[in-house]
Amino acid sequence: MPETLRKTQKPAKTEGLRERNRRATLQRIADVGMELFLANGFDATTLDEIAAAAGISRRTFFYYFRSKDDILLAHIAGYDDALRASIRDHTSAGEPIDVVREALLEMSARFQTSRTVAISRLIRESEVLSSRKHRNDLHREQVVYETLCELWPGKDRRDRLRLVAMAASGALRIAVDAWLEQGGKRQLTKYVQDAFANLKAAI
Repeated sequence: MPETLRKTQKPAKTEGLRERNRRATLQRIADVGMELFLANGFDATTLDEIAAAAGISRRTFFYYFRSKDDILLAHIAGYDDALRASIRDHTSAGEPIDVVREALLEMSARFQTSRTVAISRLIRESEVLSSRKHRNDLHREQVVYETLCELWPGKDRRDRLRLVAMAASGALRIAVDAWLEQGGKRQLTKYVQDAFANLKAAI
């Protein structure tokens, strides 16, 4: 999501003009591409249209992205960075499962808009990303697990933290699926709350 990319891709203190320009161009291409996808559909949008709207050449596009799908992948990467930060910010919530729950609720509240519904559907409709769905779910689980291990570094806790990451990722998947099926009519946070309540009840 464009908002996610802006919040998570912070320039380094020693970043030079060249790097700032590179990052700004990448962001512009990602934003323009997403706007065209939402307006015209993913399949109907061409690389040439994205390049023209971003004010770059087709060759320059391939310097930043390998394909249209990579624009969607960039938004997923931005979400991962935001998730890591949110988990770190909620350590006061208590046990690992509660920390992850609060982090996911914060993330859900930030992105529960009609635009997010449209972007999520675009990502799910992408043949490339659909084929990677299981891998993407495992990647999100790994993000949660690695961040929890940073907060609870004891080796004796790793198996339990892995279980927390697996369960939390599954709960989020159920919540998002239900939210999208209902067209985003109900707040995503409600689905996340319900999913975690069911998870706790089951264990």
